[in-house]
Amino acid sequence: MHRFYDRYDTYRSLIDARLATVIDRGEPVSMYDPARYVLSGGGKRIRPVLVMLACEAVGGDPRDAVEAGVAVEILHNFTLVHDDIMDRADTRRGRETVHRKWDENIAILVGDELMGIAYKTLLNTEKGDVRALTRVFTDGVIEVCEGQSYDKEFELLPTVSEEDYMMMISKKTGWLVAISAELGAIIGGADAGRRAALNEYARCVGRAFQVQDDLLDVVADKDAFGKPIGGDIIEGKKTYLLVKALNRATGDDLALLQEVATRVAPHDGLVERVTEIYRRYGVLDIAREKIEEDTEAAIRALDALEDTDGRQMLIWLAQMLLERKH
Repeated sequence: MHRFYDRYDTYRSLIDARLATVIDRGEPVSMYDPARYVLSGGGKRIRPVLVMLACEAVGGDPRDAVEAGVAVEILHNFTLVHDDIMDRADTRRGRETVHRKWDENIAILVGDELMGIAYKTLLNTEKGDVRALTRVFTDGVIEVCEGQSYDKEFELLPTVSEEDYMMMISKKTGWLVAISAELGAIIGGADAGRRAALNEYARCVGRAFQVQDDLLDVVADKDAFGKPIGGDIIEGKKTYLLVKALNRATGDDLALLQEVATRVAPHDGLVERVTEIYRRYGVLDIAREKIEEDTEAAIRALDALEDTDGRQMLIWLAQMLLERKH
């Protein structure tokens, strides 16, 4: 088990080292200083490491996938910069968001620039079909933007079906995870069957990751989480917890949840009251079961791959994400 942690840290270090040098221009300062600030924000680097692991799991050299992994991480950070503007978020990973530290105009430009840098970095990849890589990456951009659009649309609705919620997160969160695995598979020279298996693995991991995020918003330790607990409740976000609770609650509980969903609920004591409703209706346990179910499905998808060290590492990664606290 320790060897997997050590390898993960090694791969993450390679990603971080490349991220530190990927911006090779200094001017205009108003754009490149904030861009460097974003990329130096740390994080688990799950998506770029997954690119490397998927490449390795199909017999490729994970070092061939570093540029593509960095491209995915830059793309991910582009989405965060723009999401923070739309959500009016003050902090990200315990630091001021770009639009708070500078202003909204700079944050919009920085996000746009990061998108361009992401493509430029992807095209440094020397292994795999460059057209296939670019097509997968571009599909990811489109799907993530669609997912964010659905997320914003859902904020205006009094209720959302579980089917619609799962569709939204499969685009907004799951697709970036899925393209990470597929890019790695292409670089590693995988056939269609192994690409499909890794794509399914990643989609399941992505779903579990988002539901875990929804759960952690309520139950995480504030210091470890890096942002205020209950932020999704205050913002009226249609999370897995809220969607499930709206379909189960009755009476005054349902009335309060509908106020949350339409963003008219008074904020005083709201997080505590809604969290208690989630507990009483068993929604927190339902979320935990969903996370475990998707994690198990992800691991089953890997049955299509040879039982190599790379495959075992992917199994470990899915299990590690299941246990995360932030």
